[in-house]
Amino acid sequence: MDSIMQNLSVWISAMRLRTLPLSVSGIIIASSFAEYNGCFNWSIFILALLTTISLQILSNLANDYGDGIKGTDDNNRIGPERAIQSGKITPNEMFEVIKLNILICIVLAFLLIFKAFGSQYFLLTLLFFLLGICSVIAAIRYTVGNKAYGYRGLGDVFVFVFFGLVSVIGCYVLYAKTIHHVVFLPAITIGLLSAAVLNLNNMRDIKSDSASGKITLAVKLGIDRAKRYHSILIISAIIISALFGILYYTSLYNLIYFVAYIPLIKHLKTVKNTKISKDLDPELKKVALSTFFLSVLLAVGHLF
Repeated sequence: MDSIMQNLSVWISAMRLRTLPLSVSGIIIASSFAEYNGCFNWSIFILALLTTISLQILSNLANDYGDGIKGTDDNNRIGPERAIQSGKITPNEMFEVIKLNILICIVLAFLLIFKAFGSQYFLLTLLFFLLGICSVIAAIRYTVGNKAYGYRGLGDVFVFVFFGLVSVIGCYVLYAKTIHHVVFLPAITIGLLSAAVLNLNNMRDIKSDSASGKITLAVKLGIDRAKRYHSILIISAIIISALFGILYYTSLYNLIYFVAYIPLIKHLKTVKNTKISKDLDPELKKVALSTFFLSVLLAVGHLF
């Protein structure tokens, strides 16, 4: 029993559950808009959450696998120890679980699309099947393969698109079967904050990534410019979300999510003053949870 529990804990650690709140932030916002506009559906909400979580876990496992077999995760890595890096999970074991995870993603995506569109919206069904395939490929190809986009400084773009635009706008379309202008500014906000989390991760690992040939955007920019880029991401997210609150203002409750700006501003000061890379690691959780906190408050405030 002890060995089973130990093995289970290793797999749970490999799934990096601390990343899940960030991944569902867009779903929460889109669902609140759907409720406000009278098209919310609990089945779609639950399936959208499960699909997003399964894709995030797939991405985490694939990143562990890709960086592990490339030798990127070595003893110089500052962040939490990865499963393959530690030797607790072999590459073959990880690969088999990734294949199972892909199957789960496909099944959940199929159920979600069928529930949302049935047989009445052929073009939307086709579009979302393509988006589902692209999401699975994007989750895997961040670090896996000879042309992994995470090794070419393109990770920020993909995170912005899939965590922000696809997550918020795509989820809203699942409910409403159409796009609404109300979703665009929040989608950009979540995309920018998600890119900030990735950039923070890459700033922490800038030395080890550079040494192993993983050319992230942070590696290309260097630590000083990466910090300035990070500030631009966070400040832009604050400005754009504040603009949303002003443009769609109906009551003071709408602006309750401004509270989430406090930890984000404190975070920027911390990053600016940080000289040691490992001190950036705790900030990852702060930005991810602040983004989740902002999404929940924005959702609640929008319904009042």
